[in-house]
Amino acid sequence: MSAQQHFDVLIIGTGSAGLMCALQLSDDLSVALVAKDKLLEGSSYYAQGGISAVLDSADNFESHIFDTLLTGNNLGDEKTIRFMVESAPNAIASLEKTGVLFTQESGQYHLTTEGGHSNRRVAHVADKTGESIQTNLLNSIKTRKNITLFENFIAIDLLIKNEQCYGAYILNKSNNEVESFVAHRTVVATGGASKAYLYTSNPDTSTGDGIAMTYRAHCNIVNMEFTQFHPTCLYHPHAKSFLISETLRGEGARLILPNGEKFMHKYDKRAELATRDVVARAIDSEIKANGFDCVYLDISFKDKDWIQCHFPSIYKKCASFGINIAKQAIPVVPAAHYTCGGVQTNLNAQTNVGNLYAIGEVAHTGVHGANRMASNSLLECIVFAKSCACHINQQVFKQNHPKFNNWDASGVSPSKEKAMISYLWDEVRRIMWNFVGIVRSNKRLHAAQMRLTQIQNEVDEYYHLYLISSDLIELRNLIITAQITVKSAISRTESRGLHYNEDYSNTSDTIKNTLVKL
Repeated sequence: MSAQQHFDVLIIGTGSAGLMCALQLSDDLSVALVAKDKLLEGSSYYAQGGISAVLDSADNFESHIFDTLLTGNNLGDEKTIRFMVESAPNAIASLEKTGVLFTQESGQYHLTTEGGHSNRRVAHVADKTGESIQTNLLNSIKTRKNITLFENFIAIDLLIKNEQCYGAYILNKSNNEVESFVAHRTVVATGGASKAYLYTSNPDTSTGDGIAMTYRAHCNIVNMEFTQFHPTCLYHPHAKSFLISETLRGEGARLILPNGEKFMHKYDKRAELATRDVVARAIDSEIKANGFDCVYLDISFKDKDWIQCHFPSIYKKCASFGINIAKQAIPVVPAAHYTCGGVQTNLNAQTNVGNLYAIGEVAHTGVHGANRMASNSLLECIVFAKSCACHINQQVFKQNHPKFNNWDASGVSPSKEKAMISYLWDEVRRIMWNFVGIVRSNKRLHAAQMRLTQIQNEVDEYYHLYLISSDLIELRNLIITAQITVKSAISRTESRGLHYNEDYSNTSDTIKNTLVKL
């Protein structure tokens, strides 16, 4: 018999969006904050670059809005972008109230720039902004008596009744028991889906759980074809996808070939400061055309003390692999990095399913369009977490929770085929990397769809025969998210932003979103 727990608000995910939302909720509300792994394990913690905001008198909101729309290849929603941009200074102030100390020089924010930005507007904490934000948010949350933290709990499915969400079935990984978390409002803040690809900058938690769960609950899923590949992931057999922040290029680092030759000027007049889709395709092109294993990012012309001051984490990590970035160029390759599509939401983070909200990378707010501009992601997390909490705080909840059956595992048995899960997991990621990667074609997309459908049938059969496990939950979600991505990519008969199809190399004059729902 599984346990039932009751709360006013259930938040699934403890990245910057989930933590900020919990912190902004009223003290009168009982809140469950659920992490599928350790509380701070997730993409937010590893964010190096920073958070974009107009904080300089030489900058303005209109410029930030224009840059975001341009980077998103005109697919972004201007109303939503304006809301985010104009809320940005307040978002910075909210983070500072929790203890985040943004890097300053001469009493002013030290603002850097990244691809797509026409002004310096990226506030940062050295090169470990995410770590600082996460740590301070969590410390603030631990002072709140109305918030209960659950570590190593992974959500399985949402509790849906009459097209309304009332919580979720969640697996307690410590004892492998499924518990029912029943809540008046549920917030999905589970992050993205880049672990669907073989090579990714993301931690192991980014398996598309929220996208798959909300899809099964009949939410609208939008623009999943737009997976952002970060151009510069450290190329080393033991690095495990360590990200080399775009701020290095913002501070003058140059991409070079093994012989030291620069190449970005051949692809875009902005060179290294072109948007991520352009830079990733340029690197991919050079690697494939020349048979290289990687290209190199060189910032060795900067003073060693300056490098250690501005990029201490990157300097230390590279040094641990024998790379002195003050003297040597850094070997880099593109890797899947950010999911621009996701669960469709409005300005209050509401989905089309009642009582259900989505925030952070799992959500499609409309701000990223066909390509995310650097450092707008942390901003999106904070801004929409706050608007989500504000909306929930204004609600009046019924006193009693609806009744749901406990999780029933009576008809299944322990798995004897655990190797099958790891094999299929690996196959899905290789299919996505080889056939749904930086450059696509109709033939490769349809081949991917055919094999993924076969795998999904195998996974569905396995899911209904055997006891639930964390690995099985993630594989089930990963395959559904991969299928949605492929279906969305096939539907878009043009090349736009992050989606480049050799069979439709031009960008259409018609601007439309891709909608997938169950």
